[in-house]
Amino acid sequence: MLLLQIIIVSTREGRAGLPVAKWFNEYAVHHGKFEIELIDLAEVNLPMLDEPNHPRLHQYQHVHTKAWSATIARGDAYVFVTPEYNYSVPPSLINALDYLYEEWAYKPAAFVSYGGISGGLRSVQMAKQTVTTLRMMPIPEGVPVPFFAQAIDKEAGTFKPNELHEKSANTMLNELLRWAEALRPMRGGTSPR
Repeated sequence: MLLLQIIIVSTREGRAGLPVAKWFNEYAVHHGKFEIELIDLAEVNLPMLDEPNHPRLHQYQHVHTKAWSATIARGDAYVFVTPEYNYSVPPSLINALDYLYEEWAYKPAAFVSYGGISGGLRSVQMAKQTVTTLRMMPIPEGVPVPFFAQAIDKEAGTFKPNELHEKSANTMLNELLRWAEALRPMRGGTSPR
């Protein structure tokens, strides 16, 4: 079974990304087509990129980079649960992407985004330019969550999806699986029979 890594992008205290990601993680587990790994960039705690060599050389000097490399290398597909900061990509996501190069290649990426009226879509559009440069395939399907605060129960710390969120999640996961399987030979694996 292919490994889908769900990456919580926001590292801020009190972030909405945590309840949104927990919901999506449960949904992906229930979907049942991927093995799931939830990764929290707040826990990974990467410093601002501090490697002396370009990531394409794979000559990592720091323990945190070697650990991040091993984590991302085992994934077959990614879903980034991301907010939008000032119409753009959160620095935590750009930093996490910039640390590595080969580990991201030939894997599909999708986004669960949240924000105000745009649902984080401006952040996603900008992030897609970066992931394409890293030879990932950003799929068009996504799960935007506009006015996210209205869907979060602050006392319980949970996200309450609506029917559109769930339908979008299902469509996105199905498409992500197609791309992950199609790109497997480019990652050095074998095609499923």
